[in-house]
Amino acid sequence: MAKSTMTKSDLIDAIAAKSPTLTKKAVGEVVDHLFKTVTESVAKGNEVSVVGFGKFHSVKRKARMGRNPATGAAIKIAATTSPRFSAGKAFKDAVAKKK
Repeated sequence: MAKSTMTKSDLIDAIAAKSPTLTKKAVGEVVDHLFKTVTESVAKGNEVSVVGFGKFHSVKRKARMGRNPATGAAIKIAATTSPRFSAGKAFKDAVAKKK
């Protein structure tokens, strides 16, 4: 079976199909606000935890020395903050379940 990617539009369609009282437009607005709120919260350094699904958070990486692979010259890599997602137990169990 070939793998496929669910796009944001596909996600909205799937949610709207399971919620006949909601229009695709309303579902789309909720999805947009959800992603925006999670992004803003994590960008401020907060965690967003959804029990059973997972946790969105940020990780700070210290500055370090690296090497340019083309020239071999030592370079300084700046400190960065990156987003992370840690899957919850129920989500992990659902993905691991064999069909």
